[in-house]
Amino acid sequence: MATRIRTARTRPKILLTGGAGFIGSCLLWKLNALGFDDILVVDALDASEKWKNLLGKRFEDYLDRRQLLERIDQGALDDHVDTIIHLGACTSTTETDAAYLMENNYRYSRRLAEWALKRRKRFLYASSAATYGDGAHGYSDRDEETPRYRPLNMYGYSKHLFDLWVLKHALQRQFVGFKFFNVYGPNEHHKDDMRSVVHKGYGQVKATGKIRLFKSYHPKYKDGEQQRDFVYVKDAVDAIAFFLDRPALAGIYNLGTGKAQTWNDLANALFAALKRPPQIEYYEMPETLREKYQYFTQANIDKLRSAGYVEPFMNLRAGVADYVKILEAIQYL
Repeated sequence: MATRIRTARTRPKILLTGGAGFIGSCLLWKLNALGFDDILVVDALDASEKWKNLLGKRFEDYLDRRQLLERIDQGALDDHVDTIIHLGACTSTTETDAAYLMENNYRYSRRLAEWALKRRKRFLYASSAATYGDGAHGYSDRDEETPRYRPLNMYGYSKHLFDLWVLKHALQRQFVGFKFFNVYGPNEHHKDDMRSVVHKGYGQVKATGKIRLFKSYHPKYKDGEQQRDFVYVKDAVDAIAFFLDRPALAGIYNLGTGKAQTWNDLANALFAALKRPPQIEYYEMPETLREKYQYFTQANIDKLRSAGYVEPFMNLRAGVADYVKILEAIQYL
């Protein structure tokens, strides 16, 4: 992608939350490639190997997420940050602690956004396709449609609530939000059960020769024919970089390919990349998920294209093939 690179004088000083996480660390990789390194990475490193996502990356400093709000309240970052990219959140769609999600995803985002407004900082943030619920009202990112959506899980609601707050105060005229669809790719190894099916399936195929997919409980969809909009993380961070370089742009945008494909398509792409014959086993979905499962997602990306983002998205076979090469080499972005 041909992304413009600003001169050193005009490049922003960036605060990147979730900077050691999946999408955040890949964005850090992208920013470094574009010449950005005046970056404050914020995350919550723990006993997992998430820290490895920072290996080889250039950034100015690291700050634990539990210290960030105190630091901004003290004014300690006023002169050291002019752009916030807020990707940090609990991304577990099975998290049931509603109070935790309200505090960690909604309230934390509001605190950062309010500081950005008061200090006139640019603010870009992560929303989610989970806000669309079962898709009964479609997948449009038009502002007037957003209040109609009914997320199926608490994670989706925590993201939806922040989108609604942004719209209520007309902040979509200043902020940039990204409704991420099914993102997959390098640097997700630490996400446990929230890893993409590509990562899980890679391990399954290596160990057993087959991949396991959920059975369908919807009469419209056969087993493995449930559809999602799968977007490769390299494409996702390219799109974020496009908006970062264009401060006049604002709004809440879908970030997907605009094309839904089946889980069987994904499995076949993985087998093709590994040069193995397809072997798919369908297994029972946990009952706790059956009423909260999205059987179809597909981003409407008209608004994204209208904003001027014209780069093509990698198709599923190409994206999975690229990802498998990285996994085979035991590498990170």
